[in-house]
Amino acid sequence: MLVLCLYILKETFESWVQYLNLKHMRKTGVSVPHEFEGKIDEFLLKKTIDYEAEKTRFSLISAMFSSAVTVIFIFCGLLNFYNSWIASLDLSFIVSGWLFFLLLSCCSEFLSVPFSLYSTFKIENKYGFNTMTPRLWVSDFIKTLLISTVMMSLVTFAGFWLIQWSPHYWWLLIWGFLFIFSIFVMYISPYVIEPLFNKFTPIEDESLKEKIVQLTARAGIHASRILRVDASKRSRHTNAYFTGIGKTKRIVLYDTLLESMNHDENLAVLAHEIGHWKKRHMLKIIVAFEIFSFIALYFSFKVIQSDALVTLFHIRTNTLFAKFLILAFIADILSFPFTPCVSYLMRRHERQADRASYELTRNSESMVSALIKLSKDNLTNPYPHPFYVTLYYSHPPVIERVRYIKGFSHEKNSP
Repeated sequence: MLVLCLYILKETFESWVQYLNLKHMRKTGVSVPHEFEGKIDEFLLKKTIDYEAEKTRFSLISAMFSSAVTVIFIFCGLLNFYNSWIASLDLSFIVSGWLFFLLLSCCSEFLSVPFSLYSTFKIENKYGFNTMTPRLWVSDFIKTLLISTVMMSLVTFAGFWLIQWSPHYWWLLIWGFLFIFSIFVMYISPYVIEPLFNKFTPIEDESLKEKIVQLTARAGIHASRILRVDASKRSRHTNAYFTGIGKTKRIVLYDTLLESMNHDENLAVLAHEIGHWKKRHMLKIIVAFEIFSFIALYFSFKVIQSDALVTLFHIRTNTLFAKFLILAFIADILSFPFTPCVSYLMRRHERQADRASYELTRNSESMVSALIKLSKDNLTNPYPHPFYVTLYYSHPPVIERVRYIKGFSHEKNSP
């Protein structure tokens, strides 16, 4: 009962924070921010507020549904029934564990279908973002389902085999396997997984290409790793991202981004992504995640050795699979207080990348202009509640970033 109360408290708190953010946005979003004057008008501001409000309401409904399904499954007897049914099939330990998590994963995917369809073809359509056809959506869904099934099967088969092979040190062996597997996936993803969904090509604009070569040369990066992706076949959102690891590292720019910005603005966005690269942010995230995983797996081993979870949740058939599921559920609750810390570190990385971008380009005006265009193109909320930012924002709010970037030129001009 205590665990149920903590879960409901966590979900209620998260919903309240979303409502607080929505209320704050409605209250403060009545005038164009000073930093955006001349860039957006009141009509676009209203559209932005309406878009964020509709997304928030939909997110609250989706979260309530997910919470209800979770509570019913874990606390109303369905977990007991499902766990006992898997055990009654009299399969091997490894196959039983694989089937236990495979069926749950598939159910989760199919339950999310109505929400994904509504978000894509209702909300995104309404605000002019969606360019995806139903056929492409189905194709993406099937590909994603197949890839996730293969990935999960590899992890579960290997994991349960290691548990069976080494009952006392499986936690350490699984940690090592997951580390190697995650590095492997990051390495092959740019060339095996991502091309299944999008087409990646070199930048075609010769003038921009030459400027990119000069920029990347200053940063010590080969320009062949800067690619254009056909993101416009799914959405009109604009973005750029860093992918891969080692020799497969590359920076990808949306075609929508390249088309909506001038050369200097594109270079500013590119320089920001190069900043992440040069500051080794991906490496730092991997190291932090592996340290956390090591500690989490060790404590999982200690907890699973006892029958405390089985007793606490009144599980009739004592299986390792049910214990893992319950432990993951509890871990989700206990890890929530660390959310602000993770968000803070991510925002810090973004500020460092902004400064690195300025050091490469020495063009704060284009950085600001690019940031405002990104905000306009994606209808980004200019007025998030500070508490919501503290909890969830991986990037500083756009107004804060604009002021931060403008400060670079003041540093340059100061005596």
